[in-house]
Amino acid sequence: MSEHQLITACKQGKLWARKTVYEQYAPTMMALCCRYVSDYDDAQDVLQEGFLTVFTQIGQYSGKGPFGAWIRKIFVNTALEFIRKRKRLKEKEVRLDYIEDQPAKQSVLDDISADELMQCIAELPDTYRMVFNLFAIEGYKHQEIAGMLGIPESTSRSHFFRARQLLQQKIITFTQKKDAI
Repeated sequence: MSEHQLITACKQGKLWARKTVYEQYAPTMMALCCRYVSDYDDAQDVLQEGFLTVFTQIGQYSGKGPFGAWIRKIFVNTALEFIRKRKRLKEKEVRLDYIEDQPAKQSVLDDISADELMQCIAELPDTYRMVFNLFAIEGYKHQEIAGMLGIPESTSRSHFFRARQLLQQKIITFTQKKDAI
């Protein structure tokens, strides 16, 4: 069955088509939700809310552009809205005093797996993690991020810079602990 036929069946409210779309996209979208929302149960809530939005708004999908990209955008917006509702977008003061001016060596990144890197990203403060995900992983520009989060573009850049600093320190600390074992 083609993707076009599947989308048409979803627009007609066919449950088998919705189930197929869910099964096809749920693992990828759950990973996306976990990147934005650090609590697994909250990420599951975002996943369900995202699919609810996909199925109620599927009539707005014009067929221009990949269907997966349309779904991904819905999930990013759903995760951001979830965080806004939970008032997690408030600025958190993070003391950067303890961050040493020790640059991350390339070899440090060679010693860390993708799962371990994602764990380090998940430990970033909420606002930093969101900006980092939107810029570094999703590929949004700082101007777009600023519009999505309702912050100045300079704040988006600052959050990304600080997120990178914290992430570098977390990676160094993680690899040092791993080496000590």
